[in-house]
Amino acid sequence: MIPRIDLHTHSTASDGTLTAPQLVRAAAEAGLDVVAITDHDTTAGWEPAVRALPTGLRLVRGAELSCCWSGVTPSLPLHLLAYLFDPEAPELVAELARVRAARLERGERIVALLGADGIDVSWPEILAGAGGGTVGRPHIAQALIRAGLVADTSEAFGPDWLGERYRVPKEDIDVFRAVELIRAAGGVPVFAHPRATRRGRIVPDELIAELAVAGLVGLEADHEDHSPAERAHVRGLAADLGLLVTGSSDFHGTHKTVRLGAFTTAPEVYEQLVAASSGVIEVVSG
Repeated sequence: MIPRIDLHTHSTASDGTLTAPQLVRAAAEAGLDVVAITDHDTTAGWEPAVRALPTGLRLVRGAELSCCWSGVTPSLPLHLLAYLFDPEAPELVAELARVRAARLERGERIVALLGADGIDVSWPEILAGAGGGTVGRPHIAQALIRAGLVADTSEAFGPDWLGERYRVPKEDIDVFRAVELIRAAGGVPVFAHPRATRRGRIVPDELIAELAVAGLVGLEADHEDHSPAERAHVRGLAADLGLLVTGSSDFHGTHKTVRLGAFTTAPEVYEQLVAASSGVIEVVSG
């Protein structure tokens, strides 16, 4: 039987709804053989996930880094998945701490903008909802849902709310700097959902080619936010550039409808990712 490998999931350490222990147990129950924990800009879920790892499940420790490309105005946000990096690499640790602080500041600014329009959502309640994890817009979206102001997360991220009217930019990591930091920490950088036009603006293929030269290792092709045509485009681009192709769920628990293992990575690609790393090793239980 071909191993089932999901390399992009989130816990309550960032904006998922399952704790790290719950996440790895759910991964095992979903029939996965390998799961990666990739919370936004934090490694806080690593240790709890390792402690709770079910027998037979392999854990890839990673993070999803908030990055930006300043080649256009305004700068374009994008995400890099960083796998198996050293969590104590000082320069990367400092950048992740800076980005988490920026997320916190952005959240406060969004709540202030909402309050200025008479929309009462509680910042302490949002912080409590984050449970000590990295605060993100999904936490504010949940507050809007609880207040009965929107029906669901999709509406909360629409143009009348967090998608445009109350959207506040944050200070992310320059994407070339992020690739450099990940590689220096022994990690493997993969571009998350690079062609997802449903999320908004996307980077040009020329930038991805430049990132490949700079040390990018792979592209996430199979993702719920990619259309079949977009998946095919990413695969073709990866082939042209000599990059690996991954697939994953980007699971967030009840914040999204996608299931664990909805999209997966080929075993031979996973083996190449592991071989390319020198930061931390995969964890195998039992």
